Amino acid sequence: MLRIKKLQLLCMILLVLTACSFINFHAQAEPVQKDNVVPFLQELFEDRTRLLMDQDKKHIEDHYLLKDKRSNYAYLHEINRAEYIQEWAKHRKIKFVNAESSIRIARIEVLSDMAKVSLVQSLKLSYEYVNSYPGQHDFGIGTRHGITLRKKDNRWYVEREWYSDPLEENPKKIEKSDLQFIPNKAVLEPAKIINKYNRTRAVDYANKYAGITWGAGNGQRYNQKYLDYNSKGGDCTNFSSQVIGDKEEGGGLPMRSGWHYFYNNGGSQAWVQTDAFKNFLIRSGYGRIIGQGSFSNIVQSVNDLQQQPEKPQLLPGDLIAYVLRGDVDHFSVVVGFDQSGYPLVNSHTADRFKVPFDLGWDKNTKYLLIHIQD
Repeated sequence: MLRIKKLQLLCMILLVLTACSFINFHAQAEPVQKDNVVPFLQELFEDRTRLLMDQDKKHIEDHYLLKDKRSNYAYLHEINRAEYIQEWAKHRKIKFVNAESSIRIARIEVLSDMAKVSLVQSLKLSYEYVNSYPGQHDFGIGTRHGITLRKKDNRWYVEREWYSDPLEENPKKIEKSDLQFIPNKAVLEPAKIINKYNRTRAVDYANKYAGITWGAGNGQRYNQKYLDYNSKGGDCTNFSSQVIGDKEEGGGLPMRSGWHYFYNNGGSQAWVQTDAFKNFLIRSGYGRIIGQGSFSNIVQSVNDLQQQPEKPQLLPGDLIAYVLRGDVDHFSVVVGFDQSGYPLVNSHTADRFKVPFDLGWDKNTKYLLIHIQD
């Protein structure tokens, strides 16, 4: 079973409901329109997106029953994530300049004064560096939500909510660091394929199948050739295996040594489980650890490698493992670098597209930079 964060366990019920059909309505249109559920949801997510930019609580207060314990908990969660993302930006010397959101509703069930909703949100965030590196970087996050609404005084309120939130961290536990990345000039050469690994195709695969996030291809859907493991603990390792191993569109590394995907049946333990996948990469020789430790350690490692071009570099198509309490908790795929050389990653659970690699993690996280041998 994949290891995931505590809140993600709560979203498993939702994931069973949403599956792959998230753009279809399963409730009749007339009662939904009559009860104004859709306009409420659109306003709710627009206001929560505004909150991320300026942390003004007034944007969302009217959408919650603040005296109700469950509703207040959902409200405070949104306040915390807005504080987290702004604190992270301050420590990384950037500023957010734009945020856009869209939702797709999978299911609405209205019963008198209660409504149950399953939906996905695609969020686009844009940032610039405060004092250097001109230019704007855009990235995307996709989340799956299960929401219970309650009608009171003829209007809707959020009573409770579950979702796999990549920004659910303590803003006071962000690692502070004065170190900055050196701008990275790594360029992939599409025609140059050494040995077995095609980096260009691996990155294209990661971008195409990044899922429900802004920026992803394939109609914001996973590759239907593979099972979706979100309801079984998380899909991040399954996705990373696909990126490096899919022979038709991905990196094309041959399956071997217990690392297999059995079509229509699912992946082996080394294909879908975080620690087993990491161990396979190292023992098979497919991967090599070229940096590890805290955020500051990673900045130093990446910068040092750039000064030693004869050594393996962190490149698009490489992987990052996220370690909590000695165990690998998550995998992401490096797909590029921003203006300052900050590594950008794609992943599943929650879905990410060109996101700064440490956003959504804190000082208790250790990182493994895994260079795929090509």
